[in-house]
Amino acid sequence: MTPYVILTSLILLLSHQAHSIERELTVNVEPRREDCFYEIVKQSDTIELDYQVIDGEHGDLDINFRLVDPTGRILLGDYKKSENTHQVTATTSGDYRFCFDNTFSSYNTKTVFFELSIGPVHDTEWGSDENFNFDGITASQVFDAKVEDVNEIVNGVRNSLNKVQHLQDLIKSTEARDRNIAEENNFKVTTYSLFQLVLMLAVGTIQVVMVKSLFDEHSRVHRIWKNLNQR
Repeated sequence: MTPYVILTSLILLLSHQAHSIERELTVNVEPRREDCFYEIVKQSDTIELDYQVIDGEHGDLDINFRLVDPTGRILLGDYKKSENTHQVTATTSGDYRFCFDNTFSSYNTKTVFFELSIGPVHDTEWGSDENFNFDGITASQVFDAKVEDVNEIVNGVRNSLNKVQHLQDLIKSTEARDRNIAEENNFKVTTYSLFQLVLMLAVGTIQVVMVKSLFDEHSRVHRIWKNLNQR
């Protein structure tokens, strides 16, 4: 395999990746607010979006979501979802708006992790472009079967790495959400236990004072009981 073949494969790889956009963000959406993000999308590009609410500040893990095209038309919409996955093909070029809406919440800030991928459809393999007609080319040693083999291998490795990265991101966001849920449950249990402990101490103190007052004629509580009985 000549160095020129390897260089050609790398150029095809870089040119393919140059048309793809990948974003990973974790944002805090304040109560009674809507946060929107904009990305330039070309016609026929595929938009893939995965989002997950990982923290709700002692509230429900839910959020509203809207995907709006450059003309203002709502392509997708979710109402109070904790997570979802969307895939849509752009019908027009321009600025697409991705909005997370927390206006229904009065006090709780929502932490949302989302992964956005924009690019051409990956159904075709590299090296199979119709613009490249390998028949009749004299320099067959350059564009031979090895080019297609290299492209298939690189394409397979890239797809596998993208799947691994996607799964790792999902596992990371799921772990963060589970940790927040565990901390929230711990907060509720601790608060309830503390309230129950304070209530038990208060009731025990009142009982001790009342029983003691029955045998102490000079105590204020005993006088109150005596006045009540006389009435």
